[in-house]
Amino acid sequence: MNRWLIAAVLLGAGCKNAPSEDSCKQLLDHLVDLEFKKAGAASGATDALKAELAKQKAQVIEAKSAEFIDVCVNKTAKQRVECALAATDLDAVAKCDEQK
Repeated sequence: MNRWLIAAVLLGAGCKNAPSEDSCKQLLDHLVDLEFKKAGAASGATDALKAELAKQKAQVIEAKSAEFIDVCVNKTAKQRVECALAATDLDAVAKCDEQK
């Protein structure tokens, strides 16, 4: 579960063209969704399982939100956040770090 946080931290180290706090919140939500998707959370889930997964996602977001948003807003380039938001899987998120 920490892979997405590590990937996000690696996305950049400071820039003048910083992303908005709202974009960073969207990115956190997107990364959590991608991590759960990679773990197979979406395949064949019952309503009860979907509810439990939603609860777990909310807990992860709540636990990581303040730290993630601080790093995102203050140390990540806006272009990298936009790239990660457009990514459809965690491998694509990692490739955002290759951008200059």
